[in-house]
Amino acid sequence: MSKLKFIQDPNKELQEMLKAAVHFGHNKKKWNPKMRDFLFTTRRGVHIIDLHQTITYLDEALAYLNELAKQGKTILMVSTKQQANPIVTKVAAETKMPFVTFKWIPGLLTNFGTVSQRIAKLKKLKQERDNGEFGKYTKKEAVKLHKLILKLEEALGGVEDMAKRPDALFVVDVVRDAIAVKEARVLGIPVIGIIDSNSDPDTVDYAIPANDDAIKSLEYLMGKVQEALTTK
Repeated sequence: MSKLKFIQDPNKELQEMLKAAVHFGHNKKKWNPKMRDFLFTTRRGVHIIDLHQTITYLDEALAYLNELAKQGKTILMVSTKQQANPIVTKVAAETKMPFVTFKWIPGLLTNFGTVSQRIAKLKKLKQERDNGEFGKYTKKEAVKLHKLILKLEEALGGVEDMAKRPDALFVVDVVRDAIAVKEARVLGIPVIGIIDSNSDPDTVDYAIPANDDAIKSLEYLMGKVQEALTTK
């Protein structure tokens, strides 16, 4: 294993990865042939990811994230996968990074100007609500505005303070959130992504071969991301 930049004890990390089931991929019927070089074997019809490669690639991704954080860059965290949402939201809050965990809004990156207008509308409505200005509306109108705020917050709450396009994307599931990855690539925004056995590693700039489904795996990986973004 080549000299690592961020991970201090690869043997310890290997054991932690095994405990967190980071090595389990998908059923071999669902695999992407481009992942061939990242796989170790097949066990009971399930692909097993080569954790030695995971350590190498994870270290490279973490070193990159750490450098971005030191430069004060913005990393947009993306995961519309239900089991990952609380984990990603927590890490985003701890690292003060924007996030998307409900639904990717088409054009969030490629049509950021229009999305920014919707964010501005959300902020304006919340300000009016908090200042008691909804009193000037009828009860029916006020209820409608409250519902609009909830709808906008669900979609845009995680990027409400993102004043410009992010400097990079971290994507938990590059297959599920392929639209986000595609938009980033169109704009030349670097993508750091977890690639499970069904993924196309060519779609990301910094690939992390790992289990993107198991909660333990996601907690381990996002914990490492948080560490990279908070280590100065």
